[in-house]
Amino acid sequence: MLQVIDVRHDKGTGWFKEADPAAPVRSLALVTYGSCVYWIGGKKVVAEKGDMLLISDRTVFYGKSIPTLLHEKYVISFREEGPGPVMPILDSHPYVVWKTGLYELIADRLKTACEQWNEELPYREAMAQAMLLETLVHANRELDRGQPSHEKYRLVEAMRSYIQLHHREQVTKEQVGEAIGRSPNYAATLFRSVTGQTIGDSVHAARMKTAQYLLRHSLLTVADISEYVGYSDPSYFYRIFKRHIGRVPSELLAERDESLN
Repeated sequence: MLQVIDVRHDKGTGWFKEADPAAPVRSLALVTYGSCVYWIGGKKVVAEKGDMLLISDRTVFYGKSIPTLLHEKYVISFREEGPGPVMPILDSHPYVVWKTGLYELIADRLKTACEQWNEELPYREAMAQAMLLETLVHANRELDRGQPSHEKYRLVEAMRSYIQLHHREQVTKEQVGEAIGRSPNYAATLFRSVTGQTIGDSVHAARMKTAQYLLRHSLLTVADISEYVGYSDPSYFYRIFKRHIGRVPSELLAERDESLN
């Protein structure tokens, strides 16, 4: 069983962390902006945006921000208590680092865990444990498949850029395939194999990110935001939002920037 000890969002230029080598605690990190540096067992490891890092328990390490460089990352500290799921990644010692193709999916899960943890919402431990377990499963599958080639990664990044640019419109596999000069089926299969998401899932995720910002930082109504991000039916927008964010739009309206009023 995995027990979550802490979930945090490190950011800025003043971060420093030194581990207790006697502590049976593992650290799982995803860098979401910039880069930072670790020394693990005497070896220097630079972690950049998109990199995931799992450090095993009882490992001597310290990490810090790179001077003058901003960075952000999500970190879950956890330990194993009793029998748990068999996942080879947990046998990695002293660490494993890789650039994930599942960046958006995993960033979403860790962000959810962090928000629930730090807002001290009811059952936050169970939510954080669920997000951690899902993240580790995705990480194991990704490492089992092996890292995508540079060319495949480049094509996926091009598809992500296209989706981000056009997510308020109808986005099809035909359009995405044309954007990278490949067939629609090849584009859809490659995107899912590398990111763990369908093209449609990625479009919804981009729309939800825009919607969250507008709910908190604009004077638009829920219906206006629904139409703006690409949903003509507000009730459908409501269902998609609840499924992806775990909250309803009205909850974010309550967090709206008071300076807008």
